[in-house]
Amino acid sequence: MSPLEIGMASVVAIVVLIYLGMYIPIALGVVSFVSIWLMRDNFDLAMNLLKIAVGDSVMEYTFATVPLFTFMGLVVSKAGLGADVYDVMSTGFRRVKGGIGMATVGANAVFAAVTGSSIASASVFSKVSVPQMLKYDYNPRFAVGVVAGSSVLGMIIPPSAMLIIYSFVAEQSVGEMFLAGIVPGLMLAVAYVGAIFIMGRFFPKFVGGRPAEGFEPMPWGEIASKTLPTVGLIVVVLGGIYTGWLTPVEAGATGSLVALVIALVRRRMTAKAFWEALLETGHITASILFLITAASIYSRMLGLAGLPNELGDMLSSSQASFFTIMVLYVLLMLFLGTLLDTASIILIVVPLFLPLVEPMGLSLVWFGIITVVGAEIGLLTPPLGISCFVIKATLNDDRISLKDVFLGALPFAGVMLIVLILLIRYPALSLAILN
Repeated sequence: MSPLEIGMASVVAIVVLIYLGMYIPIALGVVSFVSIWLMRDNFDLAMNLLKIAVGDSVMEYTFATVPLFTFMGLVVSKAGLGADVYDVMSTGFRRVKGGIGMATVGANAVFAAVTGSSIASASVFSKVSVPQMLKYDYNPRFAVGVVAGSSVLGMIIPPSAMLIIYSFVAEQSVGEMFLAGIVPGLMLAVAYVGAIFIMGRFFPKFVGGRPAEGFEPMPWGEIASKTLPTVGLIVVVLGGIYTGWLTPVEAGATGSLVALVIALVRRRMTAKAFWEALLETGHITASILFLITAASIYSRMLGLAGLPNELGDMLSSSQASFFTIMVLYVLLMLFLGTLLDTASIILIVVPLFLPLVEPMGLSLVWFGIITVVGAEIGLLTPPLGISCFVIKATLNDDRISLKDVFLGALPFAGVMLIVLILLIRYPALSLAILN
């Protein structure tokens, strides 16, 4: 088999194994291990490469960002900061058509800057925002669609677990990836707010809703008490990284400590909740480490098969343009997004396309932003839109079906695609803060 055939066969085999119910990292690892064994007819070589992949993953210093930012996000969620930010946002937008939806987007953007998890955002705002929108007669599909669409901000606005995973696979700086994600994340949030305004103006039946009656503005003191803890945490974490005072690992540790202090001061952190946060942090960290290890052995298998050189030769002989490569890349991510979760897409497609992107002199930091945004669209598309499933499970409301969640999220997936095209066309948008 040619290197290209081996690469395509490995992708097909991984997808098939996942669909058969195999755990994703195991599917990646098994296919890679067996491929190396068959290609070289050497079981010992396959075992040695597996040992190296495991060792490299465990010994990577920057991997400490994963448990630290995960713990910080869980503590922030338990401290109720998401609900507080939403209360403040909804006060400002309540009288605008679709205003509670806009408030949900704004609150999700702020919440994303201290959690980095789309799943956490979807869970929190399903409980907080959807009941409020239904109370004011918003279309249920619009209500759940806003939560689903804005929840993906958690994987783009730093700190983001997906940006960390990409930085390991592509060997890029976690700090640079975080800084590069700020402008695209804010762009997407603004685009969502703009889309809600347009939908409210031209498609009022889809949005629904009625003006708030007997509404009184929130006092400034209450606004400060609800927002300052979150703002302070964002300043400490992202400000520390941006100014160079803190490395990403140090920022994660500092953020975790500050979040814990906030939760204790607000009396939201019991011994039981603290233990639950530690256990969940361990589970998430172990699963991500397993994914990164599997991706490492997969990348080594592709290199051993000669796929990077093969793709480079194909690029030079076919004179494929930048536009052609990016169209193929986005289409592949959109297709895999209907089958796999975001992390799996990153781990499968990035090793395949890095050999094409690097020789073209393109920024791998920019390429990472494109990858995460493209893969995140899959969170909103059937049959495996994870955010949509989380929202449905969290609501547990028979009035809202899974079909309603997917249809409500569809316009926001379209907005994401438009933003993705803009980011591809204008790389400076992703690299502005780094320059």
